Amino acid sequence: MKPIGFVIAATGALLASAALAKSPALPPALEQAVMQSHEALRKILNGDPSGYAALFAVSDDITLGNPFGPFGKGQAEVRSRLANAATKYRDGSVRGVDRVAVYGSADTVVLVEIENGRAKLGNSSEFADFSARVTSVYQRAGKQWRLVHRHADPITTPRGAESMLPTPRP
Repeated sequence: MKPIGFVIAATGALLASAALAKSPALPPALEQAVMQSHEALRKILNGDPSGYAALFAVSDDITLGNPFGPFGKGQAEVRSRLANAATKYRDGSVRGVDRVAVYGSADTVVLVEIENGRAKLGNSSEFADFSARVTSVYQRAGKQWRLVHRHADPITTPRGAESMLPTPRP
């Protein structure tokens, strides 16, 4: 895939840089799907996986990777991974989404973003700010765009080679 000549236009609090405001918009149906994914992020940070569940294509080939376990493939595994992730967050909000790159063709688009959130994580009663690097793959389904793959992980700063080694258990 090659880079394509569009990125998301400015949209309220999710606008992460002034450079995005000068860029042309995605096709309207794709822009709507991306905005729905940002709303789905807000929902999952409040314990509700339904936003992402509604965005995924109905297919046995969909995939989801998140920081809480291995990749899920197919409807049942993706929904299970979403439900598990939703149990990790509460009282959350989206602080912003930084667009890194957009690639694609007429029917498949890949978005690379950094999502910034704030929520209570796990059993903590304290709020935490956090970021995730995210790759989302959308495919056109008629006039709509549906997620077919999403991968999010917390690696947003450089790490040494040792970070690939398993953490010793006490």
